[in-house]
Amino acid sequence: MILVTGSTGNIGAALLRQLREQGAGPLRALTRNAARGAFPEGVEVVEADFEDLASLEPAFAGVRSMFLLPRLGPDAEILAAARRAGVRHVVLVSSITVETHPRLGPAIENAEVERLLQHSGMDWTILRPTQFAANSLMWAETIRAGEAVRAPYADIGLPTIHPADIAAVARVALTEPGHVGRIYALTGPERVTARQQVATLAAALDREIPFAEITREQARAFMVAVFGAAADAVLDVTGGDITDELVRVRDTVERVTGTPARPFRQWVAENIAAFDALEIGSAGSLVPASR
Repeated sequence: MILVTGSTGNIGAALLRQLREQGAGPLRALTRNAARGAFPEGVEVVEADFEDLASLEPAFAGVRSMFLLPRLGPDAEILAAARRAGVRHVVLVSSITVETHPRLGPAIENAEVERLLQHSGMDWTILRPTQFAANSLMWAETIRAGEAVRAPYADIGLPTIHPADIAAVARVALTEPGHVGRIYALTGPERVTARQQVATLAAALDREIPFAEITREQARAFMVAVFGAAADAVLDVTGGDITDELVRVRDTVERVTGTPARPFRQWVAENIAAFDALEIGSAGSLVPASR
């Protein structure tokens, strides 16, 4: 049995689909609210809350391998409960900032979860992705309203990754040998600036999207609303404190999965309805999952 946490999010939902298509065997999706997601046929869905460890017992029962998002609850207790239940292998999503920006608060928190897993007594694989393509959804409301996208560091490019590629590496680590004890830094196939992202969205919508570069100080209030206490860290790693390792394009996705990483334009093509006022008007509100 494979357990997927964060099963209604960008990575977890893609991972469930990929595992199901591969015929990976019994699958279980863990979610706080099953009504939020559309799950592949044949996937067992269990409602549980990581803040309530007792509710996790049915979710962990019979599980051999687990895909885990960090900081959904008390990580040390969650990992201990998984081990007691007999989970043998955990694939953890961390962040590339653990190696590129170890002083930042979110990186310190992710590094601590990595350490807990590495000393848990279970086998482990750690994924460290860079900036998600799905982060551009923070502009969706602005674009639907026909307003200008305002962003700092307009011409600094990061190798933005498609969440389905994170899922693909997780799928391989969960189902194939040779990935225990490995740490994978994951990026997309090319660096993409904020200005280029907006231009790609404009081309897909076949209309102009005004773009204005703003200062870090001007951007901070909006970033706090989106990312909370992590806003300053996000501003650092999207332009304020760029390092060679942060912007380096890596071929890890292709090496692990055998398939090249998906470009940003593919993510846009698959998700353009979220930026289209006409599509939203006809289909109802779209609320993006955070991961």
